[in-house]
Amino acid sequence: MPSGHLALILHAHLPFVRHPEEEHFLEEDWLFEAITETYIPLLQMMQRLANDGVPFKLTMSITPPLCAMLQDELLQKRYLEHVDLLIDLAAREQKRNWNNRRLKELGQFYFELFLETRRFFADEWKHDLLAAFRQLRRTGALEIIASAATHGLLPLLQQQSRAAARAQVLIGRDVYVDLFDIDPSGFWLPECAYAPGLETILQEANIRWFILDAHGLLFANPQPRRAIYAPGYTPAGPAAFARDRDSSRQVWSAHEGYPGDPAYREFYRDIGFDLPLEHLGPVAREMRKFSGVKYHRITGRGPEKELYDRAAAEKAADAHANHFLEQRRTQLRRLSALHVDPIVVIPFDAELFGHWWFEGPRFLELFIRKAAFDQEDFRLTTPSEFLQAHPTQQTVEPASSTWGENGHLGVWLDPSNAWIYPHLQAATRRMCELAHADASEAPPLTDRVLKQLARELLLAQSSDWAFLMKTGTAREYATKRTMDHLVRFNRLRDQFVANDVDENVLPDCEWRDNLCPNLNWRYYRGGGL
Repeated sequence: MPSGHLALILHAHLPFVRHPEEEHFLEEDWLFEAITETYIPLLQMMQRLANDGVPFKLTMSITPPLCAMLQDELLQKRYLEHVDLLIDLAAREQKRNWNNRRLKELGQFYFELFLETRRFFADEWKHDLLAAFRQLRRTGALEIIASAATHGLLPLLQQQSRAAARAQVLIGRDVYVDLFDIDPSGFWLPECAYAPGLETILQEANIRWFILDAHGLLFANPQPRRAIYAPGYTPAGPAAFARDRDSSRQVWSAHEGYPGDPAYREFYRDIGFDLPLEHLGPVAREMRKFSGVKYHRITGRGPEKELYDRAAAEKAADAHANHFLEQRRTQLRRLSALHVDPIVVIPFDAELFGHWWFEGPRFLELFIRKAAFDQEDFRLTTPSEFLQAHPTQQTVEPASSTWGENGHLGVWLDPSNAWIYPHLQAATRRMCELAHADASEAPPLTDRVLKQLARELLLAQSSDWAFLMKTGTAREYATKRTMDHLVRFNRLRDQFVANDVDENVLPDCEWRDNLCPNLNWRYYRGGGL
């Protein structure tokens, strides 16, 4: 019998980026890159495991904004056009590198990769990747959990208005039920950000468990007897599991972990920056950007990079999977001597696997295969399965925490982005006032307006915008998105209050920001202003 348990959890999230007003929009590439490099490779990985009868367990959150984009017909059409351009680029690269054997072989690799990606997306799943995730969920190997409506940072929202945090959680829960026809057991707190009081909202949503960073449980009151290696029930009911930082760092850290190995593919060296724009053609659209075709390996810290060797990279992934397995065995043997049935919880951003770390899906598959067929020291599980088998746990009050830099909210509450919060608070107050003022049976136009007001507010609250302002990677776009949603909210709200809703403004907002079709704006009545 195994003496411990290990839960791998992937958090799949992207901000809602959809621009029907433009023929092409640069930031939509975030979704297209993630589909090609992360979501399809992970789906293919899980399908192989299932087809081979590997008894694996994996947990994954797929946030409402990502679900909305994966379901959107416009974005599905644009993704297909995008992958067709990649196929064309890879074909032209083979011709360009006809006299360079290694580059030609890499061009052939990308050509076949993009062709297979297109086949999987268009032919096998008819553009509907959520259907593939649903199928895997039905096998019992993959547990899909819920998350907040637009990845709002719940501790900050709760501090402004409990109703704002409540709406994010309950609307996120509703989206999950609409998509998967079942109530979620687990909930991903955006940025693993927790503050006391949120557990009562999760309990209202009938959530059984959520995940914190390690210090959220270690500094709980009372101090947990089994540290981070067992969940703790909150006084309101839902259980808190804690991230094992050492295990996580070994995988995600480019400096301390596996992704920095010199054999792996170099993310930042891309032909989108190396080749003339005229050769890149429509992939670039006269703009320097990542194409997804990368010919070099990490090599070292200097600017000179050697060509990528796929066989060497695959060998490194195999070695790292073996090393990770041995590390977890050693860890769980040690813990089992101290605890009864310990659990190690290891959550990651899903986009690490494939997008940032090209070989990540291969590493994950190799680790899962090795762990599944060698269960002496531990077995793969999900938090839901662990709680079902271990229903008796200590009750604790977790501490405020996040998995962000330094473990607190500094990234999202910084001089670069703090200006947004008074505006968000004012809009939240107006939303709550309107929700309280209207009758339960609102006329159709009133219902449409209040739904759209809630959408604009929710989108403005996305934690992604404050994060991008702080990091500077897309500061102008993040600033514009926050302002655009607030402007649309205030314009529509003012027209609604004046009983003079412009017949063009509301449909335009609905056309642009069309997520959460069954949104319940009445959640803004509860929880107080």
